[in-house]
Amino acid sequence: MSALPASYLDIITPLIDTTREILERGESLSPFAFVGNLTTGETFPVLLSTASDEEKDAAAAVIRRLAELHEADFIFMIMEAWSLPPSKVGQFKEIIEEYGSIGASPYRLDVASFALETRHGLWVTQIPIEPKGASQTQRTFGRPEFQHFTEVKGRFVDLLPVKDGEREPPRTLH
Repeated sequence: MSALPASYLDIITPLIDTTREILERGESLSPFAFVGNLTTGETFPVLLSTASDEEKDAAAAVIRRLAELHEADFIFMIMEAWSLPPSKVGQFKEIIEEYGSIGASPYRLDVASFALETRHGLWVTQIPIEPKGASQTQRTFGRPEFQHFTEVKGRFVDLLPVKDGEREPPRTLH
């Protein structure tokens, strides 16, 4: 399965549209996770604190607990991030060595990052954030094109609870 299922797309499209509206009003984008249950139709927003590794670990723990409490089927994460242009991705290590981080490098791209974790894997997209017209404060991003991933490791991985009949949570990328 590589196409984003319509049942999830119906839920996340308004969230993506709201994210765009926030940037186009000139406001900054706060990182959020939305923990949802398809059976009940409930979605619970979680404001994420990501300033330090400890705060990121705590945020992942909150998401995991909320997902278990509400028997979540999906987690949709929205955040602003830094990325490299495709022409510089192969130089990642050298850029980190020289500048200390992607954010401190002259190659940094501001991106809107979206990740949908489901029991079928994870769909991710990063879209460059650009000025809206001649505005100095208003920004926007283009149409998201999600890519499907089935395996990854990291802090924000396997946040969904194990359901009856499953031996372990799905392997997902985040």
